[in-house]
Amino acid sequence: MKSYVLFDHDGVLVDTEHWYWTAGERALADVGVVLDKAQYLSDMTRGLGTWAQARAAGVDEPTIDRLRVARDGYYQEYLRTQPIEIDGVVDVLAELSRHARLAIVTTSKRADFDLIHERRQIRAFMDFVLVREDYQRAKPDPEPYLAGLRRFGAERPDTLVVEDSARGLASAVAAGIDCAVVDNHFTRDGDFSGARYRIETLRELVDIVRGEIG
Repeated sequence: MKSYVLFDHDGVLVDTEHWYWTAGERALADVGVVLDKAQYLSDMTRGLGTWAQARAAGVDEPTIDRLRVARDGYYQEYLRTQPIEIDGVVDVLAELSRHARLAIVTTSKRADFDLIHERRQIRAFMDFVLVREDYQRAKPDPEPYLAGLRRFGAERPDTLVVEDSARGLASAVAAGIDCAVVDNHFTRDGDFSGARYRIETLRELVDIVRGEIG
């Protein structure tokens, strides 16, 4: 059984991974750089991101700073206008909350997270939320999930991480916490060999948390 569940956010509870990449793609297009998806995902696994390809293309730092502002604006536009719901999430959280304490550990910035959850029920099931501003070193470093453990006062064997990306899985593995990787159309080609569980939907978490799947 698991008494504590630490959820990643983007791609697990809301379908935002694609829109974050699209916002970066749109920003880089403004300076004639094509954001390659496969390279982007590889860079993200190593703790890099959109701007690694920009630097490789010779874009200078002042321009990257300007593009970052543009990317953030495009992303928030998508968060307001595009469908990002994942079917069944609220029902699963309601069921899981009967068996375990839940929290979110995300690389989302606070402004984006708050925008996403202005009119959603997900936060109501969480003991706490850790966003990017709440820790120094982002995933794949173990710090975010270790911070979640400390906040709960939990032990590793009693805790489960739920992720959708290779970067997040690497963070959980480095923290020594079992991880369930849920299928996501944007990140499904990653290396998930270190996952304790591979699941198609969040509904399968109920049996894992209750100890019915070993």
